[in-house]
Amino acid sequence: MNRPASPLLHDYKPSAAQKPAKSKALSWFAVGLGIPLIGVALITALSTDDPQPPATDTPVMRAVNESPLTVDEMDPAEITADVFEPEIVPEPEPIFDKLTLKVGRGDTMERLFRRNGLDIGHLMQIAQLDEARKRFRRIKPGDVYEVTHDEGLVVSLYSRLDLTSGLQIDRGEKGFSAKIIDHPIEIRKRHAYGVIESSLYESAATAGLSDKVIMNIAGIFAWDVDFVLDIREGDSYYVQFEEIWQDGSYVTDGEIVVAEFHNDGRTSQAVRFVDENGRSDYFTPDGRSVRKAFLRSPVDFRVSSSFNPNRLHPVLKTRRPHRGVDYAAPRGTPIKASGDGKVIFRGVKGGYGNTVILQHGGNITTLYAHMQRFASNVRTGTRVRQGQTVGYVGDTGLVSGVHLHYEYRLNGVHRNPRTVELPQAAPIADKYRAKFLAQSAPLLQELEDFKRTKLASAAFDAP
Repeated sequence: MNRPASPLLHDYKPSAAQKPAKSKALSWFAVGLGIPLIGVALITALSTDDPQPPATDTPVMRAVNESPLTVDEMDPAEITADVFEPEIVPEPEPIFDKLTLKVGRGDTMERLFRRNGLDIGHLMQIAQLDEARKRFRRIKPGDVYEVTHDEGLVVSLYSRLDLTSGLQIDRGEKGFSAKIIDHPIEIRKRHAYGVIESSLYESAATAGLSDKVIMNIAGIFAWDVDFVLDIREGDSYYVQFEEIWQDGSYVTDGEIVVAEFHNDGRTSQAVRFVDENGRSDYFTPDGRSVRKAFLRSPVDFRVSSSFNPNRLHPVLKTRRPHRGVDYAAPRGTPIKASGDGKVIFRGVKGGYGNTVILQHGGNITTLYAHMQRFASNVRTGTRVRQGQTVGYVGDTGLVSGVHLHYEYRLNGVHRNPRTVELPQAAPIADKYRAKFLAQSAPLLQELEDFKRTKLASAAFDAP
């Protein structure tokens, strides 16, 4: 019989797979309670005084007394790179020790390295570099090497070669490397002026001139002015010279460019010119040399015995002509060539002892005797320039004390070096004349402008 199933039977015995009826009731209760809570939360959010989101550089907080949100719980728009990238702390620069090695007499690079606990193996590697090998071969007292090292292991080495360059050596992953570092200089012009009251030195020092510039002024005009006997009160001078600067700092004085000296009513002018071979000299504005072909004295010391054909010899006690001039000077004083010439004798010459003889133009010879020793670069056959050192004062040969004996001969005949008429030095070469005149004109004009400024200032300051 097909009777319909009674719903009462199903309701009376619910299946074990079905959930209890109270579960549905709890769900509806949660929904009913949740809606009002969400509404309260929305009203609270809309009514807050600070609608801005939390700063991105601080953790996002839930509520008071709750832990920060994790990255998974944060809004993707609020996640910044700071959340994922940790702060990078730079590694500190390594600190190395520094040494200054100054070369003394008898020192070698190996001796300096051993003395200061530096790695000899590194020295051997450095010495294989061409630039370093050249420097180490010419090591001399006074050279300075600045070394940076790590417990004796060389990191870098630096040495100044000259005013404008230095040698830099660095250690890298592949060993040592060397390079020449340029230190460019700046040359500035400076003018100076002074009036002599007692001496050139005192006047120039008052004007702020260095000893080097003062000696150069005296050297330029030494053939026209005797700075011991000829100086008069009221003599004056104007000078333009070079100053050498480097990295914004003054280093030293350079050469005098143009100068003018007023002595007892006489005016002397000198302009410096450098030829294509790098040789410099001073000339008058019309190209004549300001110097004579010879110096009166090869040393700057007093005369101890003059030229005298009837002198009594101090050792032999007999009448023997003294055909030269003796200069008393301390042992080791440099002796200057009195003129340009060629060395025709260098050695021991009887009673003269250690002697040098120079052959000059015009069939003139000069002799320098009783030397302690010879200059290292003076050999028979070599050429020397006026003022170049040829030897050093001593007492070799037949002498009674330390001094220089100096002779001047013309056509083989002795002449008194202190009174003989000295020939003028050669004027500027013809091939340089046009260039010299073109270069000297603006320099002389600058000097003239400076003079006018000083004279006008002096007139304004006068009572």
